[in-house]
Amino acid sequence: MELKKPTTYEEQVSLLIEKGIVINDYDDCKAFLSRVNYYYFSGFILPFLDRKTDKCILPVTFERLRGLYEFDAELRNLISFIVERIELFLRNKLSYYHAHKYGAEGYLLEDAFGSKHKKERFEKIIQKCISDHKNTAIVKHHQTKYSGHYPIWVIMEFLPVGSLSYFYSDMKNPDKKYIAEESYGVNYQVLESWMRCITDLRNKCAHCSRLYYWVFSAIPKMPRNVEYVQERRLFSQLYMLKMMYPESEKWEAHFFDKFEALVDRYSGVINPVHLGMPDNWRELLKG
Repeated sequence: MELKKPTTYEEQVSLLIEKGIVINDYDDCKAFLSRVNYYYFSGFILPFLDRKTDKCILPVTFERLRGLYEFDAELRNLISFIVERIELFLRNKLSYYHAHKYGAEGYLLEDAFGSKHKKERFEKIIQKCISDHKNTAIVKHHQTKYSGHYPIWVIMEFLPVGSLSYFYSDMKNPDKKYIAEESYGVNYQVLESWMRCITDLRNKCAHCSRLYYWVFSAIPKMPRNVEYVQERRLFSQLYMLKMMYPESEKWEAHFFDKFEALVDRYSGVINPVHLGMPDNWRELLKG
């Protein structure tokens, strides 16, 4: 099948009109599309689209779609702040435990992991991380002073979050169990699920991907004492972040209060259902 031909900004405005988007200010819409990729922006039309006709079920204004785009951008920034702190917490927990049980370079030992661990593949990841950071002071320091040997607490700072998830998944079950219970009071299958989900969420935020009306491939498992029924929309991911946040006493100030204000500010633009938010979302998400 032949690829679509590139369109001009004028043609992109026409495409929006054809889909049932109401354009009140043509020049403003055109200027916006000159800054934001049409393919990316068109994703915000999906909640209103009849897939058979490729037209909106009811007319939707361009201003509302732009509001969704702006809401999404602010929400990504807020989530990124939270994910960063969770990621730092997990890096520290994993490196501290592994170093004290298996030694500074225990991550290179095959018997420090479970049977599914692929040692050669993991070492290639490590070498790539070191190569990617070869001009940093920490790598130069370990190359000259320690003959290229790196303790796990240094390696942990280099590993991509996806590799961090695989690192935990490859650990021995008793080790995973200890980390999960000591950190969050959950079983290791739950934490494995959370780390997979937070990897996907972090990558979406890092690549400015749309979160609004997105269907996530991975669903975070819930601990046995939690009655909330998870789904594939964003709210389940947010509820997971609440359970993972290492400073629970600061959750409301760091996230909930800001998220609530964001939702209220865009109340005329967003539809909570598109984010998977239940009626009692405030009760569930508040600290």
